[in-house]
Amino acid sequence: MESQILSAIGLDSIDPAIWIIGLLALVIVLLIVIIVAFGKIKKVNARCDNLLRGKTGESLEGILTKRFDIIDKLEEEDAVKTSSIDTINKKLIGSFQKYGIRKYDAFSEMGGKLSFALCLLNEKDCGFIINAMHSREGSYTYIKEIKNGVSQIALSEEEEKALSRALSM
Repeated sequence: MESQILSAIGLDSIDPAIWIIGLLALVIVLLIVIIVAFGKIKKVNARCDNLLRGKTGESLEGILTKRFDIIDKLEEEDAVKTSSIDTINKKLIGSFQKYGIRKYDAFSEMGGKLSFALCLLNEKDCGFIINAMHSREGSYTYIKEIKNGVSQIALSEEEEKALSRALSM
């Protein structure tokens, strides 16, 4: 049997039976490789089935789906809480966070320290001082505005102490 291809590469002198035996051997080797590969695939499939079934019969896919649902809910709750915290922080900026109070006797004949100076400040040290003086004739209340920790109106000794206590917080 003459082949132009075998002649071109210089193998036309080999007996065709040798070619057939060689190809048959190659087929047998490939069959063995396929059988070994299928055996390994079967083992991997068995391990995957075991993993997916789990100890309680619940599949890994089901467990993962539940966990992802929980994570989604947590992310939604986190977004709501973050928004709430941002709102609280915005409101907190304008609220009074510092205070100082000084009780005193406005008039020596009264006793009991019924008068007081109350200072309320926000985080920027802005706010007011209320001074309530109690006497036998009545009570007198004064308010003085505080900006950046300073009053534009002169403060009494008690008002200064209330402001000092508020600023030290």
